[in-house]
Amino acid sequence: MKVLISGGTGFIGRHLIPRLLEYGHEPVVLTRSGTKARKLFGSSVRVITDLDQISNDEQIDGIINLAGEGIADKRWSEKRKQALIDSRIKTTADIMSLITRLEHAPEVMVSGSAIGFYGCRTDDLLLDEHGEIVDDYCHRLCQRWESEALRAETMGVRVCLIRTGVVLGHGGALAKMLPAFRLGLGGPIARGDQWMSWIHVDDEVEVICMMLTHNAFHGAYNLTAPDAVTNAAFSRELAAVLSRPCWLRVPAVVIDLMLGEGSDLLLKGQKVYPDRLLKAGYKFAFPDLKTALNQILEPAD
Repeated sequence: MKVLISGGTGFIGRHLIPRLLEYGHEPVVLTRSGTKARKLFGSSVRVITDLDQISNDEQIDGIINLAGEGIADKRWSEKRKQALIDSRIKTTADIMSLITRLEHAPEVMVSGSAIGFYGCRTDDLLLDEHGEIVDDYCHRLCQRWESEALRAETMGVRVCLIRTGVVLGHGGALAKMLPAFRLGLGGPIARGDQWMSWIHVDDEVEVICMMLTHNAFHGAYNLTAPDAVTNAAFSRELAAVLSRPCWLRVPAVVIDLMLGEGSDLLLKGQKVYPDRLLKAGYKFAFPDLKTALNQILEPAD
């Protein structure tokens, strides 16, 4: 399949594109930085910087839409919150315009979302794909992102929405945690009872690849391992794998100062369950946190 990918130079994209090549697909990477993409992927991948570089008669078989500013990269201001929206909604809307003008519509689009769809929360409610919603900024961001992507269904495209949790691998969120934990200064954030729903990047990538070629996949899916843990449990497991202590708590006020309103991302959480993936028969390569962290961290130590 010829597959157009937005956000291909991000953490998930950097792991996804080599897998697509292994499966014999032909990736076309849409990026703002052609130089960065070519450095990452070399000549084996076509790189474009504008959707106008795709002609109306070109055959695009699938689309993977991962574009979006990092949700916890900067302190949230009103300007930053708007940038988080624009980077997701505008790119998705531009892809809708592409599909409209293509002579042959793609067969499938796998479009990004997040477990923030369920809102940032303090309860222990187990959330499948029909889970109860808390109507906050995170929910509204994801809801608008998904709604824009679902417009492709009216053009005959099979749409899969991937509500992704914390993705663990070399880089990404884990890379930000590791320096403190390696120094023995890691520990829970605030009380530590907030839920963390995570997924190993290999499972994330494998599910996306399956969605491209398996017609039974459609609609929204929780991309999280079945073993959600609290932040305190995550911290203990990470420290144990590194053979480090886990005693220093990060006060909530520190997170508030760093992220402002965005502190809800770390001080609250969601206990998410991948009900539809499991019912579809997907077998997680890394179903529990200890196995996932060992695979990521032990070879490097």
